[in-house]
Amino acid sequence: MSTQTLIDLYCHLSPERYLQEMNKAAPKLGNIAARLRGVTKIHDLEARFREMDEFGDYRQVISLPNPPIEDFASPGPGLTLARIANDAMAELCAKYPDRFAGFVAALALTDVMGSVEEAKRAINQLGAAGVLVFTPLAGRPLDEPAFEPLFAAMAQLDRPIWLHPARTAAMPDYASEQKSRFEMWWCFGWPYDTSVAMVRLAFCGLFDRYPGLKIITHHLGGMIPYYDGRVGPGLQVLGARTSDEDYSRILPSLKRPHLDYMRDFYADTAMFGGGVHALRCGFEFFGADRVVFATDTPLGPIRPAIEALRRLEISDADRARIFSGNALRLLKKAEAGG
Repeated sequence: MSTQTLIDLYCHLSPERYLQEMNKAAPKLGNIAARLRGVTKIHDLEARFREMDEFGDYRQVISLPNPPIEDFASPGPGLTLARIANDAMAELCAKYPDRFAGFVAALALTDVMGSVEEAKRAINQLGAAGVLVFTPLAGRPLDEPAFEPLFAAMAQLDRPIWLHPARTAAMPDYASEQKSRFEMWWCFGWPYDTSVAMVRLAFCGLFDRYPGLKIITHHLGGMIPYYDGRVGPGLQVLGARTSDEDYSRILPSLKRPHLDYMRDFYADTAMFGGGVHALRCGFEFFGADRVVFATDTPLGPIRPAIEALRRLEISDADRARIFSGNALRLLKKAEAGG
């Protein structure tokens, strides 16, 4: 592989101690824990490092995988689990700085203020790059006022939020069915949930209140780049299709056209090794300074993600921004801009 610097911003890892404590906190998650253990590289560092060696100057930013802590632990035990995970990931980053460029702190947002304090501890004391937030969050939308303190804290800390979809098969695709079949909850549900969260966060005025807030969306901003017409002109007549709620004040309350806020998000390239078509669409929508390289490893493949980005017809300078430059800026590394 090329010697080009690669920083993979969305990589999942489950520290062993966290896996053990997760099983204690939620014995019913045995099947999920078993599945996580079945993905060898999610916990086996030797296997992980062997694969990483194939890609030259390649480092990862690590975060916990699904399931969200909020889905299986009550607030107190959930925060304890988050602390355990954050301590363990910080130790790994300190021990293997040539492997891990940073970690994304886990939270338990069923306790919002406790999570704000944990975010501050993880960032200020452990050196976390930012925090991981799931959508939906225990079935709740992120634009609920209850979650505002976290967004305010992250804006003040000037660190990014990694946004991760969390829909499960329990959310059916059809009212006549009890669950989502054929893994449609994952294939299409996750990009949908990401897109809904993005628009609703914009509609609630989040970026007007915190214009410097940085949110990194998984899977290249979900559906937003492809549906820019429906999001932009389509929602310009917001309320015309709804008779039981008054939406007339939402768009006038925003300082900018609502589609503009979508480009305030960052978008990663974790498209499960897909071809260049989606990458081209996302690149053209978000721009070279807002797209960041990610693979979703070990749940997604590394090599196809790299090769797809290398096939994209963009300048070498833009490719370098995506592969590492934007990540270095978000991670606040001294070499950013190089």
